[in-house]
Amino acid sequence: PTQFVAVDEKTFRIDLKKPSKLSLPNLTVPVAVIINSKAAKAKATAADPWATEFLHTNPQGSGAYKVERWDAGQQLVYVRNEDWVGGPKPGIRRVIVREVPSQSTRRALIERGDIQLSFQVPNKDAQELTKNPKVKVVGSPIDNCLYVACMNYNFEPFQDANVRKAVAFAIPYKQIFEQAGFGRGVPMWGAKSAKASTTVWPQPFPYDTDISKAKALLAKSKFPQGFEVPLSYDLGTADWSEPTALLIQEALGKIGIKVSLNKVPGANWRTLALVEKKLPFLLENFGGWLNTPCYYFYWAYIKGALFNASNYDDARVKQLVDESLHMEQSDPNYAPKIRELIQKAFDDLPRIPLWQPTLESAMSPKLEGYTFWYHRQIDARSLKI
Repeated sequence: PTQFVAVDEKTFRIDLKKPSKLSLPNLTVPVAVIINSKAAKAKATAADPWATEFLHTNPQGSGAYKVERWDAGQQLVYVRNEDWVGGPKPGIRRVIVREVPSQSTRRALIERGDIQLSFQVPNKDAQELTKNPKVKVVGSPIDNCLYVACMNYNFEPFQDANVRKAVAFAIPYKQIFEQAGFGRGVPMWGAKSAKASTTVWPQPFPYDTDISKAKALLAKSKFPQGFEVPLSYDLGTADWSEPTALLIQEALGKIGIKVSLNKVPGANWRTLALVEKKLPFLLENFGGWLNTPCYYFYWAYIKGALFNASNYDDARVKQLVDESLHMEQSDPNYAPKIRELIQKAFDDLPRIPLWQPTLESAMSPKLEGYTFWYHRQIDARSLKI
């Protein structure tokens, strides 16, 4: 708390422990908010010194909109803050955000014109809705995000580099992209060079579907006759992960790896996949809010990191992340470190990228000002009808 200082009524200062290129971007994320401390402290208790229970249902911040009504699990109603002085006032006076669990219902609502915007539309619907002249579809590649197949190093066969590469060459990338992703996204396979020559991230990995090469690599491994492994996926992402899992199951069967499918309820997924890290083989979809390669590697390639579901552990990768994480991208030492990190990802292959997803939104052609934000949330301030 001593790092945060209210200098005067209009100035708020944060004292940093060390310089970092991530500091300012970190302050733009949706969870970094300033609240009315007097109001919060008045509701604090010994059991809840930060008044989190009070703040959960009573917003004490400030912004272009105020919460008019909240029905948990149903809707959130915002009304324009006419006293807002932190920027231009929003063009829309009242915004109703409704939670509609049924994808078919959401699609019907936007097609009938009953709503102005449907957010995070499944790829299948997005592809089909592009043909509807009454609906405008916007797909934006999600920064620093990949759909991947993770191989857990705690599972003995995946400790063998030849096995991991055999899996990578067996995966039917194009078929998955078309049938699970409906062609909405950025392909992440088939790089022409096995050498990482740029710092662009994400970038295609040097693997493509080649069953003959996959069989040859498996034959060179300690498991030439193949093995059995469960492939787990989150039922909460079944729109893409289920068809992907089925296609991987079929493809790996061609080289002697017998895959069973493990459907994990969304409520259990985080614990099993990311906290306990017990799943031998899984489909995962981490995306970093802060758009730098080193930030992705920090969360997905370092031992103990939440999204390192592969239990990957490499001393050189850790050193490179430690050295580059806070380093300015303009530093001449930054690019070589990032290229080496990407090369390690190519070679060690704990995570096999499938494609970079897009965030799909369907809207009324009359709606203007829609903006994609890296945090993948709707910001109504710029919207106009």
